Amino acid sequence: MRSLILSALAAMSLPLAGQAAEGTRIQVTGEIIDTWCYYSGVMGSPDAVVGSAHHTCALWCSAGGIPVGLLAEDGTVYMVLKVGEDDQTAGGDTTLKLAAHTVEADGMLYERDGLNYLVVADVVSDLDITNQNHDDYGNVPPFSIPDPNK
Repeated sequence: MRSLILSALAAMSLPLAGQAAEGTRIQVTGEIIDTWCYYSGVMGSPDAVVGSAHHTCALWCSAGGIPVGLLAEDGTVYMVLKVGEDDQTAGGDTTLKLAAHTVEADGMLYERDGLNYLVVADVVSDLDITNQNHDDYGNVPPFSIPDPNK
């Protein structure tokens, strides 16, 4: 009976595996972000964890292995799995050079369980850091420094 159930489960998963492997070629413009700070809120609001105010932290997180994302102009976040031929995107030099930069990326979009994954074949254009928000938030938002009195 157990083998019958396992066989049925395996047969049901075959179509899903085929669907997961299919991607859609897209070109998307947006900012390379640090996904930990963006989603966790540990460093403040979504406005505070992008652009020039968050550049240094984005470098630290990427170098430490936190997955990077691409925050599109329409607000969609894509988890970046790979950029070009860089097999270690999260900590690779390619992504460190792009942290907080606005880029136009050409690649394959994979959607699964409500998440968007992007394998970037080519960075078509690198517009550098276009979100100059450090005047508003400083280089490190003051609310991200723990208060020693608490």
